[in-house]
Amino acid sequence: MAAPSTVERIVIENCAIATVDANDTEYATGHLVVAGNKIESIGAGKAPEGLENVVRRIDATGHLVTPGLINTHHHFYQWITRGLATDHNLFNWLVALYPTWSRIDESMARVAAQGSLAMMARGGVTTAMDHHYVYPQGSGDLSGAIIGAAKDMGVRFTLARGSMDRSEKDGGLPPDFAVETTEGALIATEETVRKYHDASFDAMTQVAVAPCSPFSISTDLLREGAALGRRLGVRMHTHGSETVEEEKFCHELFGMGPTDYFESTGFLGEDVWMAHCVHMNDSDIEAFARTKTGVAHCPSSNARLAAGIARVPDMLKAGVPVGLGVDGTASNESGELHTELRNALLINRLGVHREAALNARQALRLGTYGGAQVLGRADNIGSLEPGKLADFVLWKIDGIGHSSIADPVTAIVFGAAAPVTASFVNGKQIVENNRLLFADEEAIARDARAEAQRLARITAQG
Repeated sequence: MAAPSTVERIVIENCAIATVDANDTEYATGHLVVAGNKIESIGAGKAPEGLENVVRRIDATGHLVTPGLINTHHHFYQWITRGLATDHNLFNWLVALYPTWSRIDESMARVAAQGSLAMMARGGVTTAMDHHYVYPQGSGDLSGAIIGAAKDMGVRFTLARGSMDRSEKDGGLPPDFAVETTEGALIATEETVRKYHDASFDAMTQVAVAPCSPFSISTDLLREGAALGRRLGVRMHTHGSETVEEEKFCHELFGMGPTDYFESTGFLGEDVWMAHCVHMNDSDIEAFARTKTGVAHCPSSNARLAAGIARVPDMLKAGVPVGLGVDGTASNESGELHTELRNALLINRLGVHREAALNARQALRLGTYGGAQVLGRADNIGSLEPGKLADFVLWKIDGIGHSSIADPVTAIVFGAAAPVTASFVNGKQIVENNRLLFADEEAIARDARAEAQRLARITAQG
């Protein structure tokens, strides 16, 4: 149904378009019409004549328009601990950094979220998520600070309210002062969902229940977290099968591998997505496919921490929903999702499937529609289709970095990171010529440096 004539329209024309719809429909030269916060029409050639209340026309010659990128796994607070423990595997890296992370406060969380969001938004991310699981006592309203930062920047956002209750004294990795009680974590998570979660079609803020990882949470927290998420009708998230050390930990402590452990606690299902999933056997992949559990693939972080190569081609073939994640910027210092399109393709080609592992369009789908599936929002974002929300990006591909690559999708996936001329969320532009429209990038950089230095001083003082 066409929008009323009173709705303001934006018309984008003369661009290549990759819709990432079910048929991978593309237009060498096409148009996109936005009415309010939704896509009204899309197709080849010029926009329809006689459109009313057109407030803006964009000549997008030399650009590729795609759905906005969707980040499915991140830890924003790590923006102020980048460049540390650079030669560690996951467990040693966590042990080295937990004492620092456990001293964050509300001011640090806000600034770190601003930095993380700014870097992603400048690179075409329109929907972000943050798995925040460190809540030191007396640290302030960390969830509110993170959600506020996303709201101010205009990015669609999911907060995965994390938690940890298994510390060193219980056989876990976090220091004792870094964890919550099981009951306290569940109560705080429910309060966060009830205060911030919006279940509407065009929601800008949603909340998921997200116990951290098998080696930092109790079985009770995982099981009760799954029950809480389903009682509240929200999604669930955690880390899983990231390293061989985690596999060993689960077998020693629970007598089974991570996937079997998650299933035994109710933490698999179409309302769950799991970060990493690097060390998955055929049975694990079958379980994820059978339960429609999603995966957040984080290729750069997996490489940075020497975790291994996730079996993404096998997951996709089995029907597992897969999206892309930046992961925390203490294990992916660039903090950009558009570079993960390229890294996902290249790293997976180092695996057993070699050159047949992924192609450019599959990589783009991981970063768009795949992410929407994983976050439970495939009905409203992730592809360019009439009736869906107007979250899209104009990539400049006629410059020196891309002009000699004939295929636009190949250009943005195989080529250098393409400049973002414009990025729209909910029909509202948030980026212009690689600059944020609703944030002061220089101020964010200064504040992030100051908070990183303050955190380092506090940590050094013990």
